[in-house]
Amino acid sequence: MKVILKKDVKGTGKAGDVVKVSDGFARNKLIPSGEAVEATKQNIRAIEKEKALKAEQEAQEKAEAQEIAAELEAKTIVIKVKTGEGGKLFGSITNKDVSEAIKEQTGRDVDKKKIELANPIKQVGSFTVQIKLHSAVTAEVNLVVTEK
Repeated sequence: MKVILKKDVKGTGKAGDVVKVSDGFARNKLIPSGEAVEATKQNIRAIEKEKALKAEQEAQEKAEAQEIAAELEAKTIVIKVKTGEGGKLFGSITNKDVSEAIKEQTGRDVDKKKIELANPIKQVGSFTVQIKLHSAVTAEVNLVVTEK
């Protein structure tokens, strides 16, 4: 019997795949548990339409991420902090601080979890910060830390 998998099934296939399984496995396990539906023409068309919508949405999200990346890369983010002797900061600049500065200066809300700092910034200077906006889009933002 041919079925369309709704969920990933170990040893059988991934969600959205049309697979041939034994009648008993399909009728007793996959269909009752909601892991699959019978592969009728109507169900196959519905799955194909769903895949097309998902691909279109993914392309739109990627385009938005590229637009945001271009905007962020064009700007220099400036953070003013209190410093001690030799330009050392009291504390450090973290992902949260960078996220708040980006929101304040560009109006774009960037999740702090997407900001990648190799090490916390503990000195005054110019730094390059990577922001992972999408699985395929990474922006490199110039960050300048100055004294107040």
